[in-house]
Amino acid sequence: MNSLQDLSMAAAPDERIGLSRRHFLKASAALGGGLLISFSLPVLMRGAQAAEGASFEPNAYVRIDRDGRIYLTIQPVEMGQGTYTSMPALIAEELEVGLDQVTIEHAPADDTRYANPMLGFQVTGGSTSVPANWLPLREAGAAARVLLVAAAAQQWGVATDSCKAEKGEVLHPSSGRKLGYGELVDAAAKLALPESIPLKDPKDFKLIGTPARRTDSPSKVNGTAVFGIDVHPEGMKVAAITICPIVGGTLDEVDAAPAMAVRGVREVIRTDNAVAVVADHMGAARKGLAALQIKWNPGANGQVSSAQMLEDIRKASEQKGVEARNEGNVEEALQKAAKKVDAVYQVPFLAHACLEPVNCTVHVRKDACDLWLGIQVPTRAKTAAAELTGLPEEAVTVHNHLIGGGFGRRLEVDFVIHAVKIAKQVDYPVKVIWSREEDTRHSTLRPYHYSHLSAGLDEKNSPVAWTHKVTGGSILARWAPAAFVNGLDRDAIRDASGPYAFPNINVQYVRHEPPTGITPAFWRGVGHTQNAFMVEGFLDELAHIAQADPFEYRYPLLKEHPRAIKVLQQLRDESNWDSPLPQGHGRGLALTYCFSTYAAQVAEVSVSPNGDVRVLKVTSVVDCGIPINPDSVVAQIQGGTIFGLTAALFGNITFKDGRVEQGNFDTYRMLRINEVPEIITHVVESRESPGGLGEVSTVTIAPAVVNAIFAATGKRLRSLPIDPQALRTA
Repeated sequence: MNSLQDLSMAAAPDERIGLSRRHFLKASAALGGGLLISFSLPVLMRGAQAAEGASFEPNAYVRIDRDGRIYLTIQPVEMGQGTYTSMPALIAEELEVGLDQVTIEHAPADDTRYANPMLGFQVTGGSTSVPANWLPLREAGAAARVLLVAAAAQQWGVATDSCKAEKGEVLHPSSGRKLGYGELVDAAAKLALPESIPLKDPKDFKLIGTPARRTDSPSKVNGTAVFGIDVHPEGMKVAAITICPIVGGTLDEVDAAPAMAVRGVREVIRTDNAVAVVADHMGAARKGLAALQIKWNPGANGQVSSAQMLEDIRKASEQKGVEARNEGNVEEALQKAAKKVDAVYQVPFLAHACLEPVNCTVHVRKDACDLWLGIQVPTRAKTAAAELTGLPEEAVTVHNHLIGGGFGRRLEVDFVIHAVKIAKQVDYPVKVIWSREEDTRHSTLRPYHYSHLSAGLDEKNSPVAWTHKVTGGSILARWAPAAFVNGLDRDAIRDASGPYAFPNINVQYVRHEPPTGITPAFWRGVGHTQNAFMVEGFLDELAHIAQADPFEYRYPLLKEHPRAIKVLQQLRDESNWDSPLPQGHGRGLALTYCFSTYAAQVAEVSVSPNGDVRVLKVTSVVDCGIPINPDSVVAQIQGGTIFGLTAALFGNITFKDGRVEQGNFDTYRMLRINEVPEIITHVVESRESPGGLGEVSTVTIAPAVVNAIFAATGKRLRSLPIDPQALRTA
């Protein structure tokens, strides 16, 4: 994802939609009757903007039918982050209806109408769903409310300010009259929007900031929720797939006979680097696939190993990089420094390990193609299918569904491409499901990063110079080439100095790609997860050299971020930072400012004599601006903590003889229920515009734990995953 723009749209009490914004709100009659509010905000658009002088296409719709039902078509897809609760809350708050009165509809694949306002195309990711829609959806709800009130006042022949909206009705308190929204929509659709449409003062919020039950939870509990893996179009068959296990390798030959002998198997499909067995059900498909003897062509990567890749990236890191920041005079400051500290930090390749393995159902016909799946980039799936089938994009329909975990994996279309290649060879819908092993071994990966950090300290051991050279593969060069400018990947250097102000700073990026077939990709927390681990760990090293408390050491460096200082001050109290701990226990601190949110964590750990690490407690304080649903804030911090802790303790994709060594959860470990620490979350009261939440605790948990391990053992870990061997004292 592109770097997020700073949001300067705080929810001020006198907030109004001015003329320039009003031009992009439209009211009209809905097809079949009713009120339709469409909107587009060119202030935030970056790629879906029409030519100069032309109008802007709307990117979302609110529809109120004659029966009073309210429909919200939204761009962000629900993948566990609570979008289907937070988005309708924004509409419902301004429209004066209950959350249960808003029905969610999936947006079709259309960059023109449903682009993410912050990123310029249709995508769910980068913790942008709430920040991007905070004002647009509220404005759409407010516009609908104003028109409905005006329609009622006109019908009654009274002043509009003598009427008010409440619970889906317009009331005239002095006369006791009232009309439901459904009775007013046709008249409201004929009215012009006024010059100014007031938004609520935050002190008057009824839904925003109030805990709410997730609207998608009941269907997920009772089994009626439909994820991509659940679809079953008429006549559908199921395919199990195996892809060449050597990265970048291809298919040489396969004899279909053993699979065709399995009852229920219909086809054996070959592509350039994969074989799929199509059957009436998954059991037969998997059995048929296991029966095959496949000969693969390893290509150039048959000897690829993690050891060799580490040596290659280490050598590459010695090069001078492309400068991302160069402020002050770092060389002079380092020369004059009383002390210089150097360190090398590194983080491994990581898979996404979504609970729902990637899958895609495709039906290719002569003149049309349908895709059923859960994906974060529906228009990219549509484009990929059109290119493979030779059909125009308007002939491809994407049916997007709930996602059982995205984490960046479903920002990719590789699994769509495999499914379409298979579907082209049959004349019925085929559901292609990757096994857990295929999903792990052929996942796109968070890139391996190798970083050199240096700091110059003055006589008081305060930092006077900071350098950070990041070496690793570029995601943006492949995923968003227009954002890869002059050899610099901005995602790779996110958080390379944290939110801290150093008088002299230099940040560089060295692009070093892994062998062909290993694809660097976004992973929950994006570039922040690599660099925050390194920055927060290295800063903890500097605090130790200064014999300073880690909280106190950070405060002077955060003068430009008073919200960060407030978060840290509260965290110190809430975590009982200064209370004594038993031997072998330690507490560690980490802070981040990412996705317009300030968050910090203290992890409390114990380390046994044989090096086993147990995370006992994690205390979090988060300032995410106005929380739409405080319960979701807590849930997101908990989920992100567990996700990041799993990676810190166990996450590591390694290669031997060109193959990924990990497969299922026995070799790519997940945190078990009995290993989950106590997680306590405190949300700072704020009237700032909302920031993103889904990734911040994934960013902070690894450095917090590693810093706690140092406090417990005196041993500094500069690489992940955490290695118990390095901590053994027995």
